[in-house]
Parts: sequence; C-alpha cells; structure tokens
Amino acid sequence: MLPQVVQDALNKQINMELSSSYAYLGMSAYCELNNFLGSATWMQVQSQEEQGHAMKLYNFLIARGCKVKLEALPAPPGEFASIPHVFECALEQEHAVSESINDLYELAHNERAFAALVELQWFITEQVEEEKSVREIVAKFKMLKDDPSAMLDLDRELGARQPDPA
Repeated sequence: MLPQVVQDALNKQINMELSSSYAYLGMSAYCELNNFLGSATWMQVQSQEEQGHAMKLYNFLIARGCKVKLEALPAPPGEFASIPHVFECALEQEHAVSESINDLYELAHNERAFAALVELQWFITEQVEEEKSVREIVAKFKMLKDDPSAMLDLDRELGARQPDPA
C-alpha cells in the first residue's frame, strides 16, 4: 500500500491530467472554429495522450490496491487571442504539469514510495518530450509572424500528427 499522502497526490495528478486533456479539447475546438484543422487535429491527439497519462496513473493506483478519486473538471478556456496563442497556452500548461510531476516525484521519494518513483520516472521523461514538442511549435509560429501561407503550411504539418501507438 502507498502512503495516503502519496495516494492523494497521485489522485490529484490524475485529475490534473484529465483537466489537461479537457483543456486540449477546448483548444482543438477553437482551432477548428478558426479553420486551422491541422492544429485542431494536433490538439485532439494531445488530448488523447493526456487521457492516456491519467489512465496510466489510474491503473497504477488500482494495481496497488488504492482508491481512485475522480473530481469535477473545470471548464477549459474557449477563447484565445490567436492560433499561436493557443500553443503558447499549451506550453504553459505543459510547464505546470511538469512542475506537478516533479513535486510528486519528490514527495514519493521523501515518503519512500519506491514503486511510485519507478512509475513517475516515465512521466518525467514524457514531460521533457511534451515540453520540447510544444516549445518547437511556438518557436515556429514566432518565426512565421503573420505570413498566411507559411501559417497554412505549418497547420498542414501539424495535422499530420498521429496518435502514438501503445
């Protein structure tokens, strides 16, 4: 059994991952409404990934004989200044998730919850990849400035994203 404080923190992280999934879905809707269908697809795939992250922690808690506590999710933002702003918000969100994972890892270490440390190592590695991916997209949008044809090319590139197998 995991210490209760670690269980509570893992449950909080599950809900954060679900909230993140919901936020990406809201970002996708905004992109779709503004005819950036590639960006909408990218956000939908990201939403699915975040759902998968929540389920990974959910399954971990279940495997350890712990209670899962799902909470109501806040409505995600639905308005953004622009498509580049959507991705800037996504990067801020990934930074917050990374900080939360790092705090959770430190807590698990301090509580000697070694099984949780092993599980959380995957999330630390994943967050490095997540931040890098979004940071690169934000940088590309900054390079493009307001060039409509270049933005459409980038949108087309983003639309090629496929869900990761597994």
